[in-house]
Amino acid sequence: FVPGGMENKANGSVDIKNPVENGQLPDPQEWAVSDVVNYFKAAGFEEQAIAFQDQEIDGKSLLLMTRNDVLTGLSIKLGPALKIYEYHVKPLQTQHMKNSTS
Repeated sequence: FVPGGMENKANGSVDIKNPVENGQLPDPQEWAVSDVVNYFKAAGFEEQAIAFQDQEIDGKSLLLMTRNDVLTGLSIKLGPALKIYEYHVKPLQTQHMKNSTS
């Protein structure tokens, strides 16, 4: 355990606080395309972030994405796509669902 939520995660994102843990980020539903792009750049997916921009994925779209959308709809390599979905898209969706039901 490292203080401040900074962990060296298996997905290669180091020193990035998980927004689900620190609760600092606004609701992803309010994110513009640029916010989504910046989020993935900050998470270490510089190259893949461009795919979100090209596909005009804003926060609402991000929350609606399925695993298949991320793996096949963005034309990004499978390895990073899996990590993006598993470590970022899915937790954001889960957190959003918790917040919107409470």
